[in-house]
Amino acid sequence: MNAYFHVHGRRNHTLLALISPFRKHFSGQSWQSVPGNTLLMCPPLPPPSQPQQLSPSDQPHPLLAQNFSQTKLSIISNLLRKPNISSGPVLQSELNQTGIEPDSGLVQAVFEHLDSSPKLLHTLFLWAETKPGFKSTATLFNSMINVLAKAREFDSAWCMVLDKIGENDGSDFVSKETFAVLIRRYARAGMPRAAIRTFEFASNFDVINNSDSATSLFEILLDSLCKEGHVRVASEYVCWKKKLDRSWVPSIRVYNVLLNGWFRSRKLKHAERLWLGMRQENVKPTVVTYGTLVEGYCRMRRVGRAIELVKEMRSQGIEPNPIVYNPIIDGLAEERRFDEALGIMERFLICEQGPTMSTYNSLVKGYCKAGDLAGASKILKMMISRGFVPSPTTYNYFFRYFSKFRKIEEAMNLYTKMISTGYIPDRLTYHLLLKMLCEDERLDLAVQINKEMKARGCDADLATSTMLIHLLLKMYKFEEAFAEFEDMIRRGTIPQYLTFQRMNDEFKKRGMSDMVQKLCNLMSSVPHSTELPDTYSEDRNASRAASLARRTSIMRRAEAMSDILKTRKDPREIVKHRSSLETAVSSANRLIDDMKKRAKLM
Repeated sequence: MNAYFHVHGRRNHTLLALISPFRKHFSGQSWQSVPGNTLLMCPPLPPPSQPQQLSPSDQPHPLLAQNFSQTKLSIISNLLRKPNISSGPVLQSELNQTGIEPDSGLVQAVFEHLDSSPKLLHTLFLWAETKPGFKSTATLFNSMINVLAKAREFDSAWCMVLDKIGENDGSDFVSKETFAVLIRRYARAGMPRAAIRTFEFASNFDVINNSDSATSLFEILLDSLCKEGHVRVASEYVCWKKKLDRSWVPSIRVYNVLLNGWFRSRKLKHAERLWLGMRQENVKPTVVTYGTLVEGYCRMRRVGRAIELVKEMRSQGIEPNPIVYNPIIDGLAEERRFDEALGIMERFLICEQGPTMSTYNSLVKGYCKAGDLAGASKILKMMISRGFVPSPTTYNYFFRYFSKFRKIEEAMNLYTKMISTGYIPDRLTYHLLLKMLCEDERLDLAVQINKEMKARGCDADLATSTMLIHLLLKMYKFEEAFAEFEDMIRRGTIPQYLTFQRMNDEFKKRGMSDMVQKLCNLMSSVPHSTELPDTYSEDRNASRAASLARRTSIMRRAEAMSDILKTRKDPREIVKHRSSLETAVSSANRLIDDMKKRAKLM
């Protein structure tokens, strides 16, 4: 290692309660009944014997189906959502007062509901471990490591890992999945070297070294680095390993990961150079290899080259599958070549596997991005008629369209229709709705959606919370803005310094000294940047006055120099004033540049 571095859900009844408040804000006539607006279909949910076809990200966690008390889950969840609750002894005392005896399934379910509150969840986990009848699991342990690493509390995460390793070698809890969590989080945090050091440490761990886990973990390392934009580091590490051990031959999966990484980074020449090297080394490509190439070329808007690769792979006896076809259909849809995309999909129907949910979603996305709602609705009807149940991802493309074109009534009608037919919106759905409502200053609706989102266990992201706080400030809802700011801190989300500064300014203007003190205490409790954008100014009038004074001064000096040029003929006398002239000119140029920048920002 050192040598390398030296060298280089469930349905909630509150959903239906929201339908009537939304409808009263709109006219009696639904947008769906207006001529020209295509009806969006939300089919009834399938019966239990026909599970809904969801993407992996939409699948519920298996532990949520375990037999634990929903009442206990609600009690603990509500306790952790209290605005004034703090981690540590205070929370542990409150948990003791509930009288609940936790089990691993209950704690795991809480983790799934409140995955953005790292300090509170850490306290919950430590409290549960103190209970005599509590038995943790490897899954729960890894969830705790993930929560800490997500909050960049890597020291705390490593302390837990090393403590478990010290207890009977830790094999019951510390596994490949544990190190995979750390590697992914390091990569996402922009710490690729730390991710590599974690892999090196794990490789010396007996449980990893004495199995195939080391090879798998190496591929996870490369995949994590490449997905987070550290493909050059990943490539250099592979080259270093090849030089260190001449007998080591990378697997085809390693090459596939690197190919995907270069394409994701939009480094076409590097990807093509790697592909050429693979052919020179007689590396036998797989259907995944060709799928990676096809997807990469489609991402680079070179669908023609991707189609050529499909012909090439067929000539080598490799039959295309959805991994290959879906990116081409997606690429054609992105270029609004819908007839060609539909033609390929119809040919795709004769294949054994046929189109997948992703195929239809690509077409829905393409039509929505093109502003063709009728075309998107036709694809939606087509997929339903062929036995596919739309996922939240499918409908989120419609919500993106509504958000882009500020079609709030249409979005809320679709949202209420989804609820009434049994669909459960995901986090992105709520974020898109909140963004749209905040931009249109629909505060009442935004607050209702925010409450519903939290009731479903979904927390707002940084951007959504920031927009909501700024809207609340604009509407003079200062206590509500402070509550949202406080909730962000509680969840482990660090607010932007601009948000803090605006709140601080508003509170000071109105003499709210207690709120100012509480706000400053909250902000000082978390690490944060103190940088503000160039467009921010506490007193814009003062800034404009200073700019005007500077411009007047420059004009006066320029006029004085003009008078000198008119009255003095001797060049030697003029030279004496050249420095002041250059200063005036440079100042004028700076002023012009500054004015241009401000004009662009307005």
